[in-house]
Amino acid sequence: MSDINTTPLVDVMLVLLIIFLIAVPVVIQTVEVNLPKIAFEPTTTKPENVSLTVRAVDGNCEVYWNMTKVNAGDLLNRAVDKLKKDIENAGGVENMSPEDLPEAHIRADVDTPYRCIGGTIFTMQRAGYPRVGFISEPEPGSITVRRL
Repeated sequence: MSDINTTPLVDVMLVLLIIFLIAVPVVIQTVEVNLPKIAFEPTTTKPENVSLTVRAVDGNCEVYWNMTKVNAGDLLNRAVDKLKKDIENAGGVENMSPEDLPEAHIRADVDTPYRCIGGTIFTMQRAGYPRVGFISEPEPGSITVRRL
């Protein structure tokens, strides 16, 4: 008989399959959390929103308020002043709902290190902006905005 006996091979493979089917769920353990559901929604541009651009040039972080380059101190001061002005124009905090507060929209280059983006987020939150959104370039046919 010149054929190879494959029965032992099939038996070993079935045993290994059963072992891996049992072992994989045991090995992969995670803490249960409710992950946020991502909803794609178009960016609503309001005049009171702040548009920031973040990029890294030669390892240094650059932040632009609209088209004006600012450093961390200037960014904080401008953000606080703008938020105060917007609240005063609305007649005070008691006349505003959370949806009425301005947002910070951040655009960042793909190659920008997270420390640059994270620093900008921290500065805007420190200034009092409760919502910070990321502007991305979505796949054709979809629009993406993620808020923190």
